[in-house]
This record gives sequence, C-alpha cells and structure tokens, in this order.
Amino acid sequence: MDIRKVKKLIELLEASDIAEIEIKEGEESVRISRGSSTAPAPVSYQASAPVAAAPAPAAISAPEATTDEASPSTGNAVKSPMVGTFYRSPSPSSPAFVEVGKHVKAGDVVCIVEAMKMMNQIEADQSGVIEAILVEDGEPVEFDQPLITIV
Repeated sequence: MDIRKVKKLIELLEASDIAEIEIKEGEESVRISRGSSTAPAPVSYQASAPVAAAPAPAAISAPEATTDEASPSTGNAVKSPMVGTFYRSPSPSSPAFVEVGKHVKAGDVVCIVEAMKMMNQIEADQSGVIEAILVEDGEPVEFDQPLITIV
C-alpha cells in the first residue's frame, strides 16, 4: 500500500465523523482509529511495505506547532513523505543532489529518505531556487518534516 494512500485515508478520517477505518488490499491491511486528544491514535499495520513508517493521525498537526525552522521561511518547503533517514546524495562518495542557491525544476530529485532499507527519492514539487537545506545529512526525519525550502 502506498504512503500517499495512507495519507489520504488519514485526511478522510479527519474530515469525517468516522472513528475508525480499516482497508485491506490483498495481504496488506491498515487500520486507522481516531483517539482522544491526549494520546495519539493507534495505527496498526500488518504489511511489510514502507507504509509501516506512517504516523498516527494525531501526529499530522504536531509538526506545525513544533517546527520552528520552517516558520520564518518565505519559500515552499519540500516535506518528508515518511519517517526515515535524510541523505543529500545518492552515495557517500557522490556530490549532493542540490546546494543552497541551485536552481531546480519541478520533478528534480533533491534528496533521499531511507525507510526500511529502501531509498526513496524525494522530488521538488515546484521550480525555483534552493533557499535552505533544513536537515543535516544522515539525520533521522519525521513524517511531514520540512527538508528543503524552494523559492
């Protein structure tokens, strides 16, 4: 199951009065429950796909309140689609995908997020100039955490 499908399910759950939803696709299944505001809602996965790294629905609003780096920025933030490890280059001996001040086009690979031994290329969602790289190479990142800003 694709991480985008899980995100869409979370958005649908938040926009409705439904307390819990469970979806099965073949051998994979995902159950998302709405919890109280004091504890994150449980999310259970029975698949071996990278979707196991997705957070509980309550975690979606948390980055907005705790992310101080993205607030003063005037650019568009490229955010991590999953929990994993941030890498600026395809290998330790290779140059970084982007540097501050470099012009990128929409669809250009700007970094990699490793999740569950899979290297996921993260692409720019708009054309522009790299304003800031908000994460150090090799650092762990959270779902929806701003990685790079583009102006």
